[in-house]
Amino acid sequence: MAELKNKFESIREWVVEHKLRTVGCLWLSGIAGSIAYNWSKPNMKTSVKVIHARLHAQALTLAALAGAAVVEYYDHKSGAKADRVAKFLNADGHHQKD
Repeated sequence: MAELKNKFESIREWVVEHKLRTVGCLWLSGIAGSIAYNWSKPNMKTSVKVIHARLHAQALTLAALAGAAVVEYYDHKSGAKADRVAKFLNADGHHQKD
């Protein structure tokens, strides 16, 4: 159980660090999966297949953005976001130059 929690926590941290990449990948996989699913239906016109794929991907993207908002809210309440921001700032509040 501890190993599963550790894996979940590492995935959550990666998603927190790469929110836009995660949403983009979900959108791309959603549109690809929807096109693949709709292409198996021979009675639909191509334009309808593309429109359905876009709608499915849009719904998946909205769900991913809502999930990212929940993660952001949780990080804000738990103080984890402040810890992440602090590593990018020096003690005097100026940005680091790497």
